Order: sequence, then C-alpha cells, then structure tokens
Amino acid sequence: PAHRRASIKAATLASPSPFNRIPTMPRYLISFNFGTMEITDADLPEVARAAHAVMDEARAAGVVVFAGGVGDPQQTTVVGRDGRSADGQPAGRHDFIGGLTVVDVPSRADACLWAGKIAAACRCPQDVREFMPGSLP
Repeated sequence: PAHRRASIKAATLASPSPFNRIPTMPRYLISFNFGTMEITDADLPEVARAAHAVMDEARAAGVVVFAGGVGDPQQTTVVGRDGRSADGQPAGRHDFIGGLTVVDVPSRADACLWAGKIAAACRCPQDVREFMPGSLP
C-alpha cells in the first residue's frame, strides 16, 4: 500500500547510512587502477595517513558514500553469463580497479575536486565517472 511505501521511504531518508540515502545529486565513481600507486614500503604509512585524512574530510562533508581498496587481481573470480566461475585474472585484461570512492556531489567539477585530493594523498591519478541515471542507492 501507498502508506507503507511512504513510511519505508521516510525511514530510508532518516537513516544515517549513506547506502540507504536516496540520491538527490549525481553520484560519481573515483577510482585508480591496480599498480598505478607506486610507493615504497617506507612511504606507505604516510600515504595511508593522508588517504584516511581525505576520507575523514569527505565523511565530515557528507559526500562519501563508500570507499575502499580492492584486492589483488590474481585473486579474481570471473563469473560468466552461464553462471560458471573461473579463478584467476582473465586473459588479455590488463586494467583492474585498485581502489575506489563513491561520492554524492552536485557536479562533475565537485567530484574532480575530491579526486584531486585523493590523487594527492594516494600519489596516483584518479578516474572520475558519473553513475548512470537510475542507479540504485
């Protein structure tokens, strides 16, 4: 019934989780490819600190929906259209996402500002792509 849908929507909007928010602005994927983050073991603590500081800033600004690093491509499992799966990196594929952030911001320019902060912290270039209309929260 309509009143049930309205109460579910109200509860969803009231939820503090960004996963439950109904997007009111475009969402953008900010990502980098595995292997582009060329840092030494000695630099890793500083890079981690800088990356966490940017994510803290993004959370405080209320723009980050999700962020995380993605595991080694050698640990990939590919599931085909027929439902069968195969472990290992697909032959011929060279680019794999190494880390990603989803932001909920008013414009591509705003997403690029956040991507610049992430790029500086992680010391590698970031790709910015808008989610297509109709993407689920």
